[in-house]
Amino acid sequence: MNRIIPVASGKGGVGKSLLTVNLGVTLAKMGKTVILVDLDLGGSNLHTFLGIRNSKVGIGNYLNKQADSLESLIIPTDIDKLYFIAGDGLFAGTAHMHYFQKMKILKELPNLVADFILLDLGAGTSNNVVDFFIPFPQGVIVTVPETTAILNAYAFLKTALYRSSYRMFPPKSEERAMVQSFFKQRLEGSGNSLFSLADRLSELSPENGEIIRKMLELFYPGVIINMGRNPQDKDIGKNLRLVSRKNLGVSMEYLGYVPYMPDVSRSILKRSPYVMDHENQFSSSVRAIAERLQKLIPDTKIPLYEADEDLEQLNWDGFVQ
Repeated sequence: MNRIIPVASGKGGVGKSLLTVNLGVTLAKMGKTVILVDLDLGGSNLHTFLGIRNSKVGIGNYLNKQADSLESLIIPTDIDKLYFIAGDGLFAGTAHMHYFQKMKILKELPNLVADFILLDLGAGTSNNVVDFFIPFPQGVIVTVPETTAILNAYAFLKTALYRSSYRMFPPKSEERAMVQSFFKQRLEGSGNSLFSLADRLSELSPENGEIIRKMLELFYPGVIINMGRNPQDKDIGKNLRLVSRKNLGVSMEYLGYVPYMPDVSRSILKRSPYVMDHENQFSSSVRAIAERLQKLIPDTKIPLYEADEDLEQLNWDGFVQ
């Protein structure tokens, strides 16, 4: 059984892609078969970290019907057991794919043969990012110890929970309207969480409340604090976990803390994953995260209704306060 782990961030510049690659390399060095999938559409650059030219057939070809399947896009890397699916290449417009194209990718991902499939998602909270995150209960959110980055990480989690809660119910239903109304209210400091939403939905029928409670039970994302510069930064992951549990009702796995290393960025210029050439605090931290990921118990996908026109028309940018 493969493990599909989407890796996201609330904002750019937090080292998400670099961490994804180095985590994939580390898992491969541990003997796991790994496929890295570049789903940062519109800004695909995972090939750069791996030293692969931006000329391979990838997701862009697939979306433009120039490739038959995701499996046909898999290419080997120079690292044993590590494979790669390139992003959009030089195709324009892939960042704004239609929903049915996302569904096509999501339905094929579980058929890929590997121990771990790491999805490098784009930054931010657009539907094209969140829709690749929410079906898989154990996604990873990468952030850095800066106020704006932490707020954006929390915003991403809240947006993911809204999107997931909304899609747990049929189109144009009373339940969806209730979810929408609930998330328009400020949760922070209100004493409410998604368990409060479950209670309100139970007033329509007990089954509705159980749907949300089951989602909260399954949904168990992890957080990684990257580029930490002092011991106090380690507590940020714990604080984010406490805030998400208090305000949203969701527990987060604190996967790890990765210290800032000034020479890490040079690995991008060298086009070689950093952990291949260094054995230090950075590589030790990434290895510890890889070990934690292996210990997490895989769970089933979260069941979601497919999106529809009324969902696509919603504009939820900035609703997180």
